[in-house]
Amino acid sequence: MARVASGKEVLEQAKDLLINARTIEELRQAQAVVLPLEFGLSMKQTAAAIGTSVGWACQLRMRLIRSGGIRDTTRPSRGGRRRENLSREEEVAFLAPFIEKASAGGILIVSEIKQALDARLKRKTSLAATYNLLHRHGWRKLAPDKRHPKADVLAQDEWKKNFEIPSQKLTKSGKQKDRCV
Repeated sequence: MARVASGKEVLEQAKDLLINARTIEELRQAQAVVLPLEFGLSMKQTAAAIGTSVGWACQLRMRLIRSGGIRDTTRPSRGGRRRENLSREEEVAFLAPFIEKASAGGILIVSEIKQALDARLKRKTSLAATYNLLHRHGWRKLAPDKRHPKADVLAQDEWKKNFEIPSQKLTKSGKQKDRCV
């Protein structure tokens, strides 16, 4: 013979939770308590009715019973950065010297930031982690200029003016025609 379902002390709270559930988990918790007590369903039948495994239905049920039928509002909801290297405030403080240097006309060098980040975390990080850090704070990789910063524009223009383009035409064999002047 099967065991008698426990949780009669939270049955009224579970019925109330059926009506006022905010999440699917709360609804399933209430169903996992109400269905065996009100309708005499086994855990296997209850799990099939709420769409979970037997073990998960039992966990949901016991979680509600242990809390005394009270919603667990202290538990933070899922979301946010779970595997962060630094908090947002620590990231801002970490990037502050680099931002000052860049705002004073310096160039932001990602390899320097990566080395500083490795030293701060006391382990190696990927280059992508550094770029993601910069991206979170509004920085982007700029495209290179069309010309080298140390290029001599005057010398380039002078070369263009003095360069002679051969006006001799090629024959079908690919050789130049002899031209008499």
